[in-house]
Amino acid sequence: VQLQACGGGLVQAGGSLRLSCAASGRSISNYRMGWFRQAPGKERDFVSALSGGSPLYADSVKGRFIISRDNALNTVYLQMNSLEPEDTAVYYCAAGQGVRSSLKTTASYPYWGQGTLVTVSS
Repeated sequence: VQLQACGGGLVQAGGSLRLSCAASGRSISNYRMGWFRQAPGKERDFVSALSGGSPLYADSVKGRFIISRDNALNTVYLQMNSLEPEDTAVYYCAAGQGVRSSLKTTASYPYWGQGTLVTVSS
């Protein structure tokens, strides 16, 4: 499966962006989908994930970000509200299948998009 992320950009603090992750090659309807982000000089961190159960969120984005999927469009979204300068990073979408102990680790996702840059100005 190939993933293409888009929707990043420059936004002022308090603003919103919606990231999209379009999948091709096969249906992702039964895939677990995740969003991660990587700020300059830092590791790639978990942001949000969606599998068969309730969505998961990192504590830092809980209440501000919403993950969703549209299986008909084979696309996953990340709605980001009340953005803060600390949210500045390259955002990556990821996909995986099968049973994993955690949805919050990069190792659980063998398929990755190319990343889209989100810059939040203060």
